[in-house]
Amino acid sequence: MMFRTYPNLSYTLLMLLLASSALLIFRKNGLAEGIAPKPNVIYILADDLGSGDLSCLNPDSQIHTPNLDKLASNGLAFTDAHSGSAVCTPTRYGILTGRYAFRSRLKKGVLGGYSSMLIEKDRWTVADLMKKAGYRTGVIGKWHLGLDWVKADAAKDVNHAELDIDWTKSENLALEKGITVGPNDLGFDYSYIIPASLDIPPYIYLKNGKPIDPRMTDITGNKTPRGVFWRDGKGSQSFDLKKTLDIFGQEAKNFIVSAAGNHSKPFFLYLPLSAPHTPWLPSEAHKGRTKAGIYGDFVHHTDAVVGAVMHTLDSLGISENTLVIFTSDNGADWKPGDKEIYPAHQANYIYRGEKSDIWEGGHRVPFIVRWPAVVKEGSKVNQTICLTDLMATLASVTGQKLDRNAGQDSFSFLPVLRNASDTTPVRPSIIHHSIDGMFAIRRGKWKFIDGKGSGGWSSKGQASDPEGQLYDIYNDPQETSNLFAKQPEIVKELKALLEKQKSQGYTRPF
Repeated sequence: MMFRTYPNLSYTLLMLLLASSALLIFRKNGLAEGIAPKPNVIYILADDLGSGDLSCLNPDSQIHTPNLDKLASNGLAFTDAHSGSAVCTPTRYGILTGRYAFRSRLKKGVLGGYSSMLIEKDRWTVADLMKKAGYRTGVIGKWHLGLDWVKADAAKDVNHAELDIDWTKSENLALEKGITVGPNDLGFDYSYIIPASLDIPPYIYLKNGKPIDPRMTDITGNKTPRGVFWRDGKGSQSFDLKKTLDIFGQEAKNFIVSAAGNHSKPFFLYLPLSAPHTPWLPSEAHKGRTKAGIYGDFVHHTDAVVGAVMHTLDSLGISENTLVIFTSDNGADWKPGDKEIYPAHQANYIYRGEKSDIWEGGHRVPFIVRWPAVVKEGSKVNQTICLTDLMATLASVTGQKLDRNAGQDSFSFLPVLRNASDTTPVRPSIIHHSIDGMFAIRRGKWKFIDGKGSGGWSSKGQASDPEGQLYDIYNDPQETSNLFAKQPEIVKELKALLEKQKSQGYTRPF
């Protein structure tokens, strides 16, 4: 009997009041008061989605994105977020390692479907970090970070004859046997992936390194029309490109339901979707739903998959303390020809350039965070962040300290999640990198580009252009006025800072 244990009624009421207050503090401030349990974490990475595609970020978007709009209204949107590169493979490296990919062996471009693993074997990953914190970890979706495939003739490899063999060709690999090194060797307990983009062979689902369907066949590519493109190559007999996005959505739901059933462990799910990267293949339910053609319809389909994931969380009653991050691996692949057909739609919003470019359109991305236990609803912040910042942020969330050899370019934005009005800069500077390997550095309002043109598909620049570019991003976000010749001291400072950060191997303080 409570009153026999605590004969003083006032004391009992006080204890009940304190317990109720603690619960209220958790719901309102969560981790800000240091009493929230470790949250589940879902990191959703769209592929080639521009910040102008979302109707919550671009009022003139010709695509209605109701689920992402709801995510933003229930959470926090960063309006100055950037991918680590203007293309996918290096950005994905940065997300999982907290390290700029130009520090790896990949100095420009992206990997192929048969490329070997890019993440170094001894490299600490976000998945390692979360496993150490007691999480169940999973990756579902597009990998595109290289895999070490089973060799078709292992004896030749053992006899060190690999120099005579091109291991990037499918005929030298035993695709039906799967891989020897992949996500499960980098901290993930569970993996369900395709090797690269949906337009790059091999077309195969790998579950924990083994093919779902090991029956290999030749899959004929598609060259036209614009956007509906994929390459010839090997793949599983049952592989259907049109179903990939929904398969990832269903697998994500299965993982969440299974992981949520284990109440002793929180979970971390990295969900890199295959859309809206080419080929643009919206399902029948989404065709004609937007005013931006099949690209817009595929964005609408992507939005629906995100909505299904969020519905799963709600149905399980675990939304309150689940940290959901939604972003994109680079800007949209929205070319001048697309703009001519759909002039009202600005996939990369007001920003110059497109995927691949060093200009803002290449790497400025949507970034939305929902965490009801901690994040205030409906806020927008203009803090500059990078996708490499995931590692340091999750280290802060889980109460861990990063080693010097981990997350070298990662900064925690947890203080902003706790308090959106906190104007203390998350990071003092940020490096941008284009598909051709061109560099830029941003510090405050100033952005210095070390070269001519876009460093990507938009422009190679003119012979008469200055040797570099300098823009005031605060007052000229569209990068229309090059101040390179007018601000030589700023150029000198930023170029020196860029070279220092490139050579020293890190940017975060230790």
